[in-house]
Amino acid sequence: MTKKSEITQFEISFRHNDAQALSASLVTECQFVRDNDTITISEKAKTFVDLRARWNSLMRGLIASELALSATKGD
Repeated sequence: MTKKSEITQFEISFRHNDAQALSASLVTECQFVRDNDTITISEKAKTFVDLRARWNSLMRGLIASELALSATKGD
């Protein structure tokens, strides 16, 4: 079990039809790799609390980007 004070990390990969647009929204947010329609995000932090905050920020940004893409396409 990870302690609050241990360095911790996560990596998440997902596919999206507009991966290029979503990855553009991540440029200033995190380290990522885009391979065609797949984005892989890797993050680490000194504490679990910091990593959780990074996760929350990234997810809010991705959700906002997805909503903006949907709105511009009329979905």
